[in-house]
Amino acid sequence: MAMFLLSESSSGYLLLEVHGLDEIGQNTEAVRSSVSDLSRFGRVVQLIAFHPYQSALDALNQINAVSEGYMSDELRSFLELNLPKVKEGKKPKFSLGVSEPKIGSCIFEATKIPCQSNEFVHELLRGVRQHFDRFIKDLKPGDLEKAQLGLAHSYSRAKVKFNVNRVDNMVIQAIFLLDTLDKDINSFAMRVREWYSWHFPELVKIVNDNYLYARVSKIIVDKSKLSEEHVPMLTEILGDEDKAREVVEAGKASMGQDLSPVDLINVQSFAQRVMDLADYRKKLYDYLVTKMSDIAPNLASLIGEMVGARLISHAGSLTNLAKCPSSTLQILGAEKALFRALKTRGNTPKYGLIFHSSFISRASAKNKGRIARFLANKCSIASRIDCFSDSSTTAFGEKLREQVEERLDFYDKGVAPRKNVDVMKEVMENLEKKDEGEKTVEASEKKKKRKTEEKEEEKEEEKSKKKKKKSKVVEGEELTTENGHSKKKKKKTKSQDDE
Repeated sequence: MAMFLLSESSSGYLLLEVHGLDEIGQNTEAVRSSVSDLSRFGRVVQLIAFHPYQSALDALNQINAVSEGYMSDELRSFLELNLPKVKEGKKPKFSLGVSEPKIGSCIFEATKIPCQSNEFVHELLRGVRQHFDRFIKDLKPGDLEKAQLGLAHSYSRAKVKFNVNRVDNMVIQAIFLLDTLDKDINSFAMRVREWYSWHFPELVKIVNDNYLYARVSKIIVDKSKLSEEHVPMLTEILGDEDKAREVVEAGKASMGQDLSPVDLINVQSFAQRVMDLADYRKKLYDYLVTKMSDIAPNLASLIGEMVGARLISHAGSLTNLAKCPSSTLQILGAEKALFRALKTRGNTPKYGLIFHSSFISRASAKNKGRIARFLANKCSIASRIDCFSDSSTTAFGEKLREQVEERLDFYDKGVAPRKNVDVMKEVMENLEKKDEGEKTVEASEKKKKRKTEEKEEEKEEEKSKKKKKKSKVVEGEELTTENGHSKKKKKKTKSQDDE
């Protein structure tokens, strides 16, 4: 049985024929020993045809197709042109060796050419790659290396650029930055409170919030200058006039030490930095909410943006999270506790990052584990819908959230929840109705546009007809005037002749 080899390189497709298979007997050891020696390997493998790529873009498209297990039209025409034709109803007397089983199955489905991909074929293809420049004689030294380098750069650049699943990298970076900002703002705010307390120690007990404390200290600056004029500004920040008056009264009777103007300037500048960081943190949170609504809308509507983003960042990507079973998702973030429990043969943890969800805190102590398992199940469904669905919608997430609410009611009051199959069917029906409604709206809009266009065309035609009529009337008048003049002229000539 004859055997051919298909080799994909950076410069084109190669088709080679393998000779002496009966002597070798598909022995991989014999092929390995003959690969290093070209004189021996050249007797076994001989080049039949070579199809070069037309451009760098064509090479990238062909390699993308091969890596995804898809046969391009060019590859199909190249194989059908150079391989023996496969007759219908008869077994082919040859086989094609390929590097990847995926592309082999695709070739077999499209052309009925039997393909094989095993260790023997891989060793032969390794020898072809090693002696590639000897098979293609017109190649100049260094051309193959340049083609490989250029194709490798363009292939990896295209993979990074067009990989849809890497969009969630922005969410991962944003949630990491939010966590670090929370820690930094907290430590910096504590430093502001401690620093300014030397000057105004009573303010700590009146204003508990760190951000408000920084804003109040920025307005007060020097406690000795506090007066009734500061009350409206303090009321605007604190939201309570009584509290603002309390701050003013405390400033008048404060036991803190006086600070020099330079020290006060440094405290104020540091307080301003803390306020700027807090404002930036709010903007970053809004950005994270918008990104989560774009990337994982169902997961965000089910469990919240922050917890959903933490789950994605801990898993590594939305795809990795979608691949996780619900049992793994349930204890994501509690790996140390899990391995400690396995080591000491203790109780394994019931929840990890999903503990921060409001559903877990609302459940009673005995039902926390149950609701965590149920919530992890719903999060797994939501993440898979977000990852693999073409259109983004929050309909599934909202219904899954309703199911969790029903489960909580079931544990508290004993009200039987709906089945997941019925809920999913309801969502699909609603989405179909919405799509039909949108289509009808679009159709009606198109009809309106057509009617308006037709009316405009009719108006234009009427205008053009009116113009033509006017022009005809004007021409008729001109003709009549000309005829009148000619008749008068004729009369004059006749009278002149009579005379």
